[in-house]
Amino acid sequence: MSKVAKKKKASTQTMARKLVADASPKSLVAEQYRTVRTNINFSTPDKELKSLIVTSSSPGEGKSTTAANIAIVYAQEGKNVLLVDADMRKPTMHYTFHTANTTGLSNLLTRKWKLADVVKETKIDGLTLITCGPIPPNPAELLGSKAMDMLIDQLVEDYDIIIFDAPPLLSVADAQILSNKCDGAILVVNAGNTQKASIQKAKEALDSSKANILGVLMNNFVLEKDHYYYQYYGAGE
Repeated sequence: MSKVAKKKKASTQTMARKLVADASPKSLVAEQYRTVRTNINFSTPDKELKSLIVTSSSPGEGKSTTAANIAIVYAQEGKNVLLVDADMRKPTMHYTFHTANTTGLSNLLTRKWKLADVVKETKIDGLTLITCGPIPPNPAELLGSKAMDMLIDQLVEDYDIIIFDAPPLLSVADAQILSNKCDGAILVVNAGNTQKASIQKAKEALDSSKANILGVLMNNFVLEKDHYYYQYYGAGE
């Protein structure tokens, strides 16, 4: 592996490991993830939300880190949470939680393994994980399969909430397919970098798949120092 490839891989792993909701639960960022959790809960007052997809318009916007931290704050609330790495093209959750990716979602969807064989415990109480598993040649077909429908039906019976980390919307069709099967979708936007046209196209993609868009999460948004939250929590958290 070249030095450039190694550096890129290390960067991906470092970015994926920012579990601030666990490492710094009193920080401003952790509090914002709890606010996201509250807003998700209030977004469906007449229906219990059991499955959620987190995606973005393009790569590098922080959707995987966001999915992991949302899963953590739900577990901290006392929920039985399952986080699923449904990005079967560039998975990162095995880096995030420092675990192997030898078996996972792809094994379940090809019916080579049973659920109990691929679910992994994490160090966070109430949070379990299904990694991607071996990268398949046909991720979109697997996510759109009857096997995926059956798996979701099984998971919603076993867990309080299932959070899927999905690929970016404008790269492949995977997230559109999965968003149609879930109760809600969160679109992650990298504030200051994501083009308005890309956000609009991502929303149109979700609309076309009849996804229930719960909201847009602005990642890497910088608060002014005189902002209320900045003063209340402090810069050192």
